[in-house]
Amino acid sequence: MRKPILLLAVLMLAVLGAMAAKAWLLELPPVRAHNAAGQFDAERAAGRLAFVLGDQRPHPADTAADDLVRGKIVMLLQSMGLQPAVRDQLVCNELYKQRGVSCARVRNIIAVMGPPTGKAVLLNAHYDSTPVGPGAGDDGIGVATLLEVGNILGKKPLKRPVILLFNEGEELGLIGARSFLTDPLSRNVDSLVNLEARGVRGPANMFETSVPNGPAIATFSRTAAHPVANSLGTDVYRLLPNYTDVNSFSARGWLTLNIAPIGNETRYHSAGDDLAALDHRTLQHMGDQTLALAERLNGGPPPQATSNRIFMDVSGRGLIVLPMIVGMVLLVGLIVAFAALAWRRGRIGRGLAIAFGTIVGSAALAWLALAAIGVVRQGMFWRAEPLWTHVVVYASTILVAVALLATVGSKADRTQLRAAFWLVFLLLGGAIGLVAPGGIIFFLFPPLIVLAGIIAKRWWPLAERIASWVAILFLYLTWGAMLALLEELLNTGPMWLFAPLGALMILPMLIEAAPLVRAAGTRAAALVAGALVLAGCAAAVVAPAYSADRQQRFVIEQVADIAAKKAWWSVTNDGAALPAAYSRVGHWKMGKLPYSDRQRWLTPTALNTAGLAMPTVDAKRTSLLIDMHLHANGAASLALIAPREAKIRAAGVDNFIRPMDRSAKDQRYSISCSGRGCDGAVLHIFTGSVAPITFTLVGTYRALPPSAKHLLTARPADARPQYAPDQTIVISRFKL
Repeated sequence: MRKPILLLAVLMLAVLGAMAAKAWLLELPPVRAHNAAGQFDAERAAGRLAFVLGDQRPHPADTAADDLVRGKIVMLLQSMGLQPAVRDQLVCNELYKQRGVSCARVRNIIAVMGPPTGKAVLLNAHYDSTPVGPGAGDDGIGVATLLEVGNILGKKPLKRPVILLFNEGEELGLIGARSFLTDPLSRNVDSLVNLEARGVRGPANMFETSVPNGPAIATFSRTAAHPVANSLGTDVYRLLPNYTDVNSFSARGWLTLNIAPIGNETRYHSAGDDLAALDHRTLQHMGDQTLALAERLNGGPPPQATSNRIFMDVSGRGLIVLPMIVGMVLLVGLIVAFAALAWRRGRIGRGLAIAFGTIVGSAALAWLALAAIGVVRQGMFWRAEPLWTHVVVYASTILVAVALLATVGSKADRTQLRAAFWLVFLLLGGAIGLVAPGGIIFFLFPPLIVLAGIIAKRWWPLAERIASWVAILFLYLTWGAMLALLEELLNTGPMWLFAPLGALMILPMLIEAAPLVRAAGTRAAALVAGALVLAGCAAAVVAPAYSADRQQRFVIEQVADIAAKKAWWSVTNDGAALPAAYSRVGHWKMGKLPYSDRQRWLTPTALNTAGLAMPTVDAKRTSLLIDMHLHANGAASLALIAPREAKIRAAGVDNFIRPMDRSAKDQRYSISCSGRGCDGAVLHIFTGSVAPITFTLVGTYRALPPSAKHLLTARPADARPQYAPDQTIVISRFKL
């Protein structure tokens, strides 16, 4: 009995190790030491980016710091022999999937190469950063890529125009993209490659296409040497509340490919998004793809295929593409085949119980294990060392799977369990396909390989078993790589979600080892798997929650509500307890501020607006139209918040009146303006009712008063602002 237990322990460790190590599937090759003429040079591109960012201060749109960045980009383009133009406009854009409109003065940089007429290829990146960090990744990597691609293409004969657009104001609501749509050059565009970033390392993912995606995928599949993309990801992205410049461009119907790295989001929109953190291998990957796509699209008009495609990469080595209809027919056929097979082989109820039980039970056990750790560790305790939390999750899956195999599956042989599992696998693929049709691509080939093995078993007895392991390997190279990307994308949780997703790879491995599980015995199998769960929990408990590389989000704000004569200190973090020294300032409780629904730590403080010239608004209402003359008085941004019941239809400035997104329900209305151009700007707001509206005016100053010194000093060493800077916020109200 000892030998089966030992072998089972080794197997479980191997499975757990494979799950923990799947990130290697996303590893990029080293940066090329030597580049042939016409190849993308990542080191040269990084050097230009270092020149553009200078001292790496934040450079939000319409600030003096962004003026410096813009001047350097223009200088570099001119040194390449190009003649860049700068378009200067006060622009507003709707906030997609939100009840909001955002305005700013933006200055787009446009450089055109190639013949003066004809349909054009647009290469787009934004050069503004958030107020928090230098934006070396977001979107310095896009700026560096466009500069290097422009330098290369400028030396080649081009068949049609290529437009380099360095837009300003993406971080404020895709304002630069909206501005470009009024430019006459935009009328000639038929193809777009958009460059973005949500991290500083890892592969550049192609995560969004035009719809239908046939032309875009035909172009991408023929071009990208090391593609990282799948149609499940593109479908899911459309369901998320995220957006890029592509949202503004989408109405034009251009062939579109959207590319971005997502590795290490903890540095995104923070001071950690700097040159030192930006992986040059990621820059190389993005640059190679962008250059290849630009050259192919420049070779002629885009493909005219109209139907949708489903697609996935195989660990970045190649792309598998199928027409959507072929995938659907194949999925239905496989479901029928495996349903008949599972029924004929018998014990289908036990097989289905094990498969569904593992998927549901692993999620429940992983949730319980992480909740238990959360009693000891508050906040995102996995932020610095996510590996150990993933070990807990996947060890929980192993425990549930072996327990069910040793009990429910004790009277079912391996062929019966195998047929039932792949049937459940296919049914899940069909369920996912109802929400995200592109997801079915992941559920076709592994069962197809197994089915081929079952058929070949007539002539070769080992065919089915060998095919099962080949299917598992293929699943690991595709679903495993996708899961590794998802772990990066959902690094804020919920972490238990990876248990049922991981079960789709773990369970078929353990089914192939079912005789070993039975030989070891139920108690021994459960003890070994339970020990792995406990070991993972212990590691997650003692591992540091934050590190110099992966710091805690920690934003300090002073908020003053002038009308209510109240003020607070506010700390936005991941929910972890505040440092003990903060108790000297006051008694902190989780709560919300008048202008936001986000939970944060709050403590009352004295109302003191000395030194702040309060922002004001001169307003005039004529029936359904409200005109507001803004006086920023030193505020970096102004926001007008209206209650959910207000019937605001549209807002903006002259020539840029934008509608509110009607799809966003049960949200407050927000009309904002950021940058120097807001002082003296006139906003027009159109309502659907003459009923009075109470507006909340929120002014933001990107600095803290001297009284914040103690909070700044006591902030944890491995913590920094992310998504928003330390700032002072003042609130007032008026009714119209």
